Amino acid sequence: MPKEATINLDKTIAQSDEWSDWLLHSRHADNPDLEQVVRSAIERYADRVLDGARLAPGMTVADIGTGDGLVALRAIDRVGASLRVLLVDISEPMLRHAEALAAQRNVLPQCTFLKCGAESLDGIADASIDIVTTRAALAYVTDKSKALREFQRVLKPGGRLSIAEPVFRDDAFSVRALKHVVDTTSIETLDPILPLLHRWKSAQFPDTQEDIANNPITNYSERDLLRFVQNSGFTGIHMEFHVDILPTLITSWEVFLRNSPHPWAPTHETILTERFTIEERKLFESILRPTIESGQSVSVDRVAYITAMKPLA
Repeated sequence: MPKEATINLDKTIAQSDEWSDWLLHSRHADNPDLEQVVRSAIERYADRVLDGARLAPGMTVADIGTGDGLVALRAIDRVGASLRVLLVDISEPMLRHAEALAAQRNVLPQCTFLKCGAESLDGIADASIDIVTTRAALAYVTDKSKALREFQRVLKPGGRLSIAEPVFRDDAFSVRALKHVVDTTSIETLDPILPLLHRWKSAQFPDTQEDIANNPITNYSERDLLRFVQNSGFTGIHMEFHVDILPTLITSWEVFLRNSPHPWAPTHETILTERFTIEERKLFESILRPTIESGQSVSVDRVAYITAMKPLA
């Protein structure tokens, strides 16, 4: 890799939004050690996307919902100077951050930055792209079928789609089940921690059938994603659904408080401050903190990897 230029990335973002706040701060709670661990984990997701893309010299890649440009920049690392990448995102701060990273790596001439949503790729011509990639981007799109039709439109005949998308529906179902227990159990027999657990988790995921159905991150399963891809005209479709239950990456209570599980969820500190009384917070912490700090807490990651091809004719 060429020698990196010296750029202060902290000064490249003149403003922030929910996407940059999460990606650059609350995803890793502004903790350098956790940031490195998280980075290592998401690089593995990105590499699986690139494995499915089947990159080759001279190709043009559109990375939709590029965020900090992880997939796009790793694609350049793999192929070299002949690869052209379009980094597409709705977040201006993240596009500027990705642009600064590209400049730091001396690959800026290979990159084009485009601000738009996945459902309307107006800045990309028909049949002009060899590969379309996403990583944890389609999950936040309201009309996923429309976005996939746009992906199909911009791909050349024979072009490939390679995506990795989280599936949060089971998280919401768990919160809905917790709500049912709280709502249907008498106050005399209800464990006092259960309403607090519900209040905490319902700040992160919807807890009613109606709200689950109306929320873009919870109203689909991996099978729905597969169906959306097929109905959008792709062929040669392959999906792998990975479920990994692992020890949590967070073992510090202070780091846990500053963390958030996804861009639309408040930090745990915000939830406890805004939704709990002082006494409720003390009870919640007395029960949850030992689990966090002992490393006994687990996280469940559900990710759908899908590859497909635009028909040749």
